[in-house]
Formats: sequence, structure tokens, C-alpha cells
Amino acid sequence: MSLINVKGVTKVYRKGDETITPLDNVSLSVEQGEFISLMGASGTGKSTLLNLIASIDKPDSGNIVIDGTDITLLSGTKLAKWRAANMGYIFQTHNLIPVLTAYENIELPLLLLPMSRSERRKRVQIALAAVDLLDRSNHYPRQLSGGQEQRIGVARAIVAHPKVVVADEPTGDLDPDTSEQILDLLKRLNKQLNVTLVMVTHDVDAAKIADKQFHLDRGKLVETVVDNPQPTEQI
Repeated sequence: MSLINVKGVTKVYRKGDETITPLDNVSLSVEQGEFISLMGASGTGKSTLLNLIASIDKPDSGNIVIDGTDITLLSGTKLAKWRAANMGYIFQTHNLIPVLTAYENIELPLLLLPMSRSERRKRVQIALAAVDLLDRSNHYPRQLSGGQEQRIGVARAIVAHPKVVVADEPTGDLDPDTSEQILDLLKRLNKQLNVTLVMVTHDVDAAKIADKQFHLDRGKLVETVVDNPQPTEQI
């Protein structure tokens, strides 16, 4: 059984008299340890799909099952607990808290879990080592470069050892060299830690580092087959 199963998901937004359907009966399966990328023009629903998988939003119809749990059926309290234990999120704009050190920013997700202080310390140190920033532990975001801030964001996303990490345009605010470093980091973590990654990107080159590439167009999800320039619809 796949780790992530998105089954017939539809999401509808209403803006005045207008109805917008970014996702129309979308299905997607992601295996444990797989790295997939989602592309599409602005407004095509790629971030909507990412937020549904991350349990930040709920579909209007369909189901999302992650590691055997149908997250669309969980209540708000149970969903929040499930998300804290199972999901990591990498933001485009880092979303670090300015008054907290790198260590404290990474530790934040662990404060939501039943975990001792010593275990939290161990997890944060491992995450810092994974992104090669042990020497920046006590630095504040203002003392870090953009690339270092994003690496702290990556460390925060993996610190709880989540089943899934989602990344929304993780290189969108970075220069080309730093973007390449972040993408190399994501690929390394995916392979070494067997982290299942779902990444939204507008960058064709960034999308290519994933094991599979998908494209959203008019509410439908298609997989881009490398050997075939024509996309084929994912069933």
C-alpha cells in the first residue's frame, strides 16, 4: 500500500458568483521514500493539493489516506495532533520566528509532542547536523543568510521525523547557486533519511530532481513521463 493515497479529491472555491475548481477528481499515490514534484501555472491548484496533503485544508469530496489514516475524517483536535507527529512543512519564505535562535526555531514542532527536554535536544542536534548548521545553533534569523535560513526551515521540517515532508516553492526566494544547494540538500535527505517528499515548484530544473514529476492543468493531474514529451494522465 502506498504511503500517500489521494482518492478522487475535488476542491471548490467560490468568489462571488464565480466557482473555481482548482482540483477536479484528482487521484495520486506516493510510495514511502518517494520524491515527487508538482508543477503548474499560477492558480492551477498545486499549492491547494499540497495543503490538502499537509492536512492544512480539507477537500470538498474524496479522501486522503496517509500511512493508513484517512486524514479527511479526523476532527480538528485529532488532526492537529496527527499533523504534529507526521507532517513537516518547508515554506518559501522560511517563516522563522525572528526572536528565536536557530535551535529554538527548529525545536518548536517538538514542543507539541510528548517528549522530554533531553530527547528534544538530541533531535535538534541531529537536524542541525543534517543541514550542516551545527555552528549556527545560537544565531538569530537576522544573523543568517537566506540560504542558511532555508536550511534551518528544512531542519525544522524534519526534526520530528515526520512520515511526509511537503515543500512549497522551497527555492522561490533564493538565488540560483543557493537554490541548487537547497535542492541538493532535499535530495540528500530524501535518500539518506528515506523521507517522503512532495514539492511544489515553478522551476522546471528543480522539478527534475524528483523521482516523479506531475503537472496540474485545469483541475486535472498528469504525470510527466521523461521518455515521452507528451504528459499522460495519472489514474
